[in-house]
Order: sequence, then C-alpha cells, then structure tokens
Amino acid sequence: MAAQEEKESLLQEETGAEMLKGSEAEMKSCEKKESKLVLYHWTQSFSSQKVRLAIAEKGLQCKEYDVSLPLSEHNEPWFMRLNPAGEVPVLVHDDRVICDPAQIMDYLEDTFNDDKTPKLIPETGSTYYHRVQHYRELLDSLPMDAYTHGCILHPELSVDSHIPAYANTRIRAQIGSTESELKKLAEENPELKDAYISKQRRLKTKLFDHDNVKYLKKILDELVQVMDQVETELQRRAEETPEEGTQQSWLCGEFFSMADVSLAVTLHRLKFLGLSRRYWGNGTRPNLESYYERVLERPTFCRVLGHVNNILISAVLPTAFRVARKRAPTFIGTTVLIGLLGGATYFAFLYFKKRLLVS
Repeated sequence: MAAQEEKESLLQEETGAEMLKGSEAEMKSCEKKESKLVLYHWTQSFSSQKVRLAIAEKGLQCKEYDVSLPLSEHNEPWFMRLNPAGEVPVLVHDDRVICDPAQIMDYLEDTFNDDKTPKLIPETGSTYYHRVQHYRELLDSLPMDAYTHGCILHPELSVDSHIPAYANTRIRAQIGSTESELKKLAEENPELKDAYISKQRRLKTKLFDHDNVKYLKKILDELVQVMDQVETELQRRAEETPEEGTQQSWLCGEFFSMADVSLAVTLHRLKFLGLSRRYWGNGTRPNLESYYERVLERPTFCRVLGHVNNILISAVLPTAFRVARKRAPTFIGTTVLIGLLGGATYFAFLYFKKRLLVS
C-alpha cells in the first residue's frame, strides 16, 4: 500500500513538472509573439504623418526612428537595403517589412483588431466600409508631393504659406546635389546599383512635373472637385445629426475612420502650404472649415502633428542635433554647438508663437 502511494506521489510530481515546463514554454511563446512595432519615418513626410496618426488613433506602442530627408538618410545604403525605393515610411514587425503607406495602415488594422483596440475601418461589406474605402482611395490618390514641391518652388501659387522663403533656394540646390549623390552611391554600392539608378530616374521625372507651373495649376484646379465632394459628404453628416448638442460626426459617420486620417493630414498639409484660404477659407466650404477646427482639437492629432507652425520646428530639431553630432568642430565642441542650435530653435518658436497669436 505504501509502495503504491509513493508511486502515485512520484507520478504527481512528474506530471506537475511537465505542466510547469509546458507553462514555461507557453510563456516563452507569448513573449515571442509580443514583438514591437518599429517605424522609420520623417516628421515632415506626408505619408509618414498619416501612418503615425493611424498608430496613435489605434493606441499602439511603436518605436519610431527619424530618417532625415534633408540629410539624405533615406539614401544611405542601410535604409536602401530596408526599402529599395528609398522612401519613408517603413514599418517593421517581426520579420515583416512593409514600405507602402496604404499597406502599412491596412496591416495595422488587420493585425491589431482585438476588442480593446479602436477600429478605423468598418466591417467588410457594410455601407460604412464602402464609404470609408471610397474616401481613402479618393484622398490617397491626390498628388501631395507635387502640391508640396510645387508650392515651395513656386510660392506665387499659394497665399499665407508657412514655408520659409529660403526653402525655394534650398530645395533647388538639394535637387542638383541628390542626383550626383545617387550616382556616387550607385558606384560605391554595386549590390544596390539598380535601386539607386531607378530612384534617380523617378526623381528626375517627378521633379520635372513639380517645377511645371502649367501642370501645377491644373492639379490644383482639379483639387477643387475633391474638396466639393468632401464638403457635400460632411453636409450629409450634419443633416444626419441636426439636434444641438448632439455629437458631431466625422467624414463617414460618428466614428473617426481611416478616411478621416487621410483627410485630416491632407487639410493640415494644405494649410501649411498656404492653400487653406483657396479651398475652405472665407466661408467657401463651411463644413470643411468646421471639420478642420475639430481635428486640431483632437488629442491624438495634437500629439502627432500639433499646430501647423510646429511642423518646421519639429523637423529642424532632430536635423540640428544630427548635424551637431556629425560636424561639430573640435575647438567649439558638440555641447556648445547644440546649445546654439537650441537657442536658435527657441527664438524660432517665439517667432511662430507670435505669428500664431497675431493670426
């Protein structure tokens, strides 16, 4: 009897040990699944802004790395290996590398879809789903690079632009240097030669259009039709909730969707370029104007993009500190140079703050 009891006791211990091992294996498996999102982006990149806002709206934890376009970090071999197109943003999750902004946003929605995570795209097949997808496609098809470069190269196309006057000269100089830089990098990195040559060709074609005033006027005129369509849709939302005090709807319904991410960042970019007065200022499109004012008050939007005057400061700071680390003269020292850059940035902030108060 005693021998039988001892045998049962040993069996229980062995079973318990196996269960413990199984539990530890499960914990290790869970730890592997809890991998981090990593986003390579640039603060002023329009596509990066959309992805960052989507991440914020979904409340996801994500490690972000600035890839400075002014310092040509997106052309460096390490980044070209990550994305042969040499463009931001790039999302890395486990062994997945996703380079297209629309695909990144779809991946985030499909992968992080538990009950605790906000949904930005409605259920497939629903009326809301088709509405959201329609406006996503409409807004994502806008040639935002052309608007941006065009208004920098030809400031006469915009009114009340927040772009500094030196940007025109700066970008023209950068265009010339980028072409020679890509050629040199192609020679130094034969394994990436095709990628660099391909990027050089795309750059030439793109910048030829962006410096063409006739083309720029054409696409800016076509933007009017898109803004009219959005204004009409926002009017429908207003008619659906006519009572005072009722929660105001967003573009496709009462929920903030992926279409709102695209629209919010689009309006913010147009404001920065000095095009807001043309498309929704002076009461021309009151629903659009009211929508943008509400977007500016949204906590996630404030955290990711903030006021339009902050765009330059948020871009200048990381670039300034990188320059300090890379180029600081030994007799001055990195600390002193960073201090000077910090002071300059502070005065820039005061200038923009004063400008904001005046406006």
